[in-house]
Order: sequence, then C-alpha cells, then structure tokens
Amino acid sequence: MGRTRRALLAAAWLAASTAGGDARAEAGDPAAWLDGYAPRAAEIARQLWEWAELGYLETRSAKLLADELAGAGFRVERGVAGIPTAFLASRGRGKPVVALLAELDALPGLSQAALPRREPVTPGGAGHACGHHLFGAGSTAAALAVAAWLEATGTAGTLRLYGTPAEEGGSGKVYLARAGLFDDVDAVLHWHPGDRNDASPVENLANKSAKFRFRGAASHAAVAPERGRSALDGVEAMNHMVNLLREHVPESTRIHYVITEGGEAPNVVPEHAEVFYYVRHPDPAVLQRLWDRVAAAAEGAALGTGTSVEMEIIHGNHSLLPNASLARVVDANLRRVGGPSWDADDRAFARALHATLPEDAPPADALAARASEIRPFEPRFWRASSDVGDVSWLVPTAGLRTATWVPGTTAHTWQAVAAGATPIGEKGMQVAARVLALTARDLFRDPGLLAASRTELEGRRGPDFRYEPLLGDRDPPLDYRR
Repeated sequence: MGRTRRALLAAAWLAASTAGGDARAEAGDPAAWLDGYAPRAAEIARQLWEWAELGYLETRSAKLLADELAGAGFRVERGVAGIPTAFLASRGRGKPVVALLAELDALPGLSQAALPRREPVTPGGAGHACGHHLFGAGSTAAALAVAAWLEATGTAGTLRLYGTPAEEGGSGKVYLARAGLFDDVDAVLHWHPGDRNDASPVENLANKSAKFRFRGAASHAAVAPERGRSALDGVEAMNHMVNLLREHVPESTRIHYVITEGGEAPNVVPEHAEVFYYVRHPDPAVLQRLWDRVAAAAEGAALGTGTSVEMEIIHGNHSLLPNASLARVVDANLRRVGGPSWDADDRAFARALHATLPEDAPPADALAARASEIRPFEPRFWRASSDVGDVSWLVPTAGLRTATWVPGTTAHTWQAVAAGATPIGEKGMQVAARVLALTARDLFRDPGLLAASRTELEGRRGPDFRYEPLLGDRDPPLDYRR
C-alpha cells in the first residue's frame, strides 16, 4: 500500500508539473501539489478540531496524522521519547535533514461551535483555542507535498515531520530534544495560527511550571480546629507571598497561578491542597533565579502554617532563539504566496464575530484587508512561551504565523476555536502549508542557506553553550491533563 501511495503522490506531482501550463508547477513548486490536496487537509483539520484532545491524550489525533504519512510512504516511528502520542515520520535519505513540526493538543474548557457567538459544543469540554488542529494538518500537508517533490525530482536529503504533543504546558518538544531526536537536523520549520501574516524573527519568554502540593491535618473546623493544619492555608500563604514578590522582580517577569485543589467542605480543615504556578522571563538564567524564589515562598508558607509541601515540575521551556537568516527565506516565500483571500461568506462571519471582540480590535470594514496583508519583516517579541524554544537552541529554527482567525482575535479564546473550523481557518492553513513547502524546497536546493543559518545559531548561543532542559530529568507528565 505504501509503495502504491508513493507512486500516486509522485504521479500527482508530475501531473501538476505538466498540466495546464501552471507557472508554479513548471518552476518545480511543491505548492502546486497542495492545490489538489487542500480538501483532504481541511478534512483532517476538521477531524482534529472535533476531537479536541488534550496534551498527551491526543491518541486519535496522533494516529490520524501518522497514518496519513505512513500511507504516503513515510517511515513512521511512534511513541518516541517515551511519549505515546509523539511520532517521527521520515522520507528520503542522507543530508541535509530538514524538519517540520506538527502540534496536536487542544485546551481545556474552551469548547465552541463554529459560530460567531458563544456556544459550547460540550459545556466544560476542550477546544482548539490555539489552532493546533490547523498546525498539525497544515504541517502534514506541507510534508506530503515536499515528499512528492523530492521523489519526483530525485533530490537528495531527508525530510522529517515531528508529531509533537502537549505544547500547552506539557513541553512535549523538550522531551524530544532531550532524547537527542534533533541532533542530526540541519533546519526546523514551524508555523502557528494567528490573526495576522508574519514571518519575522521572534523572541519570547522562557517559562517553567510546577504543582505545589500542600499536606496538613484534617479536623472538624468547629469542634476541634486546634487539631487541624490547613493545607489550603499553605496555598493561600504561598500565593500571598508570591504576590508580594511581584514588586521585586524584573519588569518582563510574568507569574500566574490557579488553585487546583482547595478542600471539599468548609467544616473540614483541608488536609490536601494544590496550586499550579507558571513563571516566565526572557532569559532562562534569570527565570531559574526567579523560580528559586517562588519555591522558597512555598517552603516558607509550609513552615508558617504547620504543613508540608511537595513540588512537581510540570514543564519548562527555553525562550525562542531567533534565526534571521532562516526567517528571511520564510518571509520571502510568505510574500510569494500572499495572505489568505476571503469571500463574501468569510466577510459575513468576520463581521458577526467582530461584535464580540474587544474595543481595540481592527474596524469591521478593515478585517479582510488585515487578514490578507503581510506584516513588515522586523524583530518581534511575544509575551507567550513555547516548547519550540528548546528546539531553536539546538537547530536553526524559523516559523511564521498566518491569519487563521478574525483580526483582533487572541489565542486561547472561544473566538479562535470558532474561526478555526471555518474556511477562514482553512485558508490561513493553506497559506502556511505552501510557505513551509516552498521553504523546505529552497533549503534542499541551496546548501548555502543552511550554512548561513548554522553560523548565526552558533554565534547567537555563544561558544560555551550547553543545553540543559529547564524541566530537569523528570519523565513526561503524561497525566497532567487528566
């Protein structure tokens, strides 16, 4: 079956290369192959959107993408780095090795129908509020197109697609990096859904998280309060001290938390309580010093409340290390492909959803133009974090964002979920797939591009660089979303 599928892919490429005088096909452009695959890519994205599986639980989603690649002749390794939903798919042989990333996971509590009004499909259920269903399907489409081009043209080299689960707080890529799965890769390409089109080099925040579990002594809160030691008091004391700490940290620091367990009944002194913390900073070294202060607050809180505390590191991500040399190649291809173009139905959906966006959203009559334009190429800084950061310190890495959401929409909102299952999301995904495919083709064709990006990587990270995962040697937290 694999050999037959490979032949079909090659035939599809050759047909695209000779039919109709398509200028892109005649130039050897794998984006031409993607035109015919677009309906299938949209079908896969919609299926991932409907499943909306959380981090490390993306069983069906990972299987769907891995099976699609295996059916096209990719060599697929499943369950890599000790993660059942992580996989590695390869085509070709030898150098260079060019890799694409494909994310899978959804977010809890953001279930939403594909409508421009708040309407959960499953109240309290998960939703793809960061667009990883588009990310996974779009990267898979790009990999299939490049594989067809490699085979049809006889170009040497290896193409890989990494199925990377649990980006949302699970640091899936860090475990792959720690296992050495990127050690022989020459370049990594990725993308992300968004509300604009942009391939600028980006820096962001390193981050680290942990669950702090306090344990005390249960007692009747009215009859024998003196016998109790409240684990919830420990959590609240820690939170108070960390909130005081905010005045004495660098301006670019971000600290946030949720109480995930606080007791069951007011008349029972809580024996167990838990708080889940994130700490972020652009510099991983500064982040670690801040983390030590937060951990010390937990110990102080336990001491002061007569409880004990245990800390479980959940994830840790390095900040993105930008690579302008590689980003320029991505940007050139984004400008070649152009932003998504909306039809009347897309505009109508966008106008209806616009009424639910914050006041600082672009004007309703500017949404389509904003979705199609490409932002200037210039260094940018994002206040978010991503496990792509760890990969970027090991391999020259570059990515892009495309307009899969209505401009003015932010990630982790129901509006992002809604647009992600419409043609607006699918058209942005198609732009990303074409850009990734064209950029991979350029890297296979021109060794000088890879050499320049490697030189920049080594210069930015310095001669004394040594990679150390911020999450240490812990095993993947496969149950962190259960």
